[in-house]
Parts: sequence; C-alpha cells; structure tokens
Amino acid sequence: MMEAIRSEGQVVGSKVSAVELEQIRKLVASGVYLNTSDFVRDAIRDKLTAIKTIKYRDINYDTAKKEVMGYFQERREAYPSEIEEDLELDYKLICQIVEELKREGRLEVL
Repeated sequence: MMEAIRSEGQVVGSKVSAVELEQIRKLVASGVYLNTSDFVRDAIRDKLTAIKTIKYRDINYDTAKKEVMGYFQERREAYPSEIEEDLELDYKLICQIVEELKREGRLEVL
C-alpha cells in the first residue's frame, strides 16, 4: 500500500488589494488554479525562476575563450546574455572575448 508523501512547508501571510484578490478568485473560478494557495505557490515559483542568480565559474581567459568559440561553433549565433547563462561566465568577459574573436577574424560579424 502506498503512503501519501507530505511536504513540510511554511505558511507565509501577505496582504493583497481587493482588486488583486478578485483577479485571483476569477482565475480559480475559471479552473486555471485549484485555489488561492495554488495561485500563490505558482506566482512564487515564477518569480524565483525569473530572478535566479547566475553563478559564474572561475576559469582563466584562454579556457573561457575556447568555450565561447565552441559555443558559437555549435550554435552559429548567440547573444552574449545567452552565453553568460549557458556557460556561467561573466558578461563583460564574454563581450571582451567576442570583440577579440571578431578582430582575429574567427567570428563572423553580421
């Protein structure tokens, strides 16, 4: 027989405006959320995902340059912000490397 697994969470209280509460209730009534708590949990997860902290790896310049070159070889094009997130490298470092690769003719300028 399977036992239910209970998640031990913490209760957090917060005041919302009457307008916000009415909007939440409409979403619950339309079936988008099971209840107000379901909405709040989902909103918290969304916000935490949106503001997640990027962890930067501490690697030397040459290693970072090789990784950035490999990233472009694999994807053909990318924004520095994408590289920052995917490779966990500092944005300024990536921009410096991209400029150097352009000067060297190793990166095509569009």
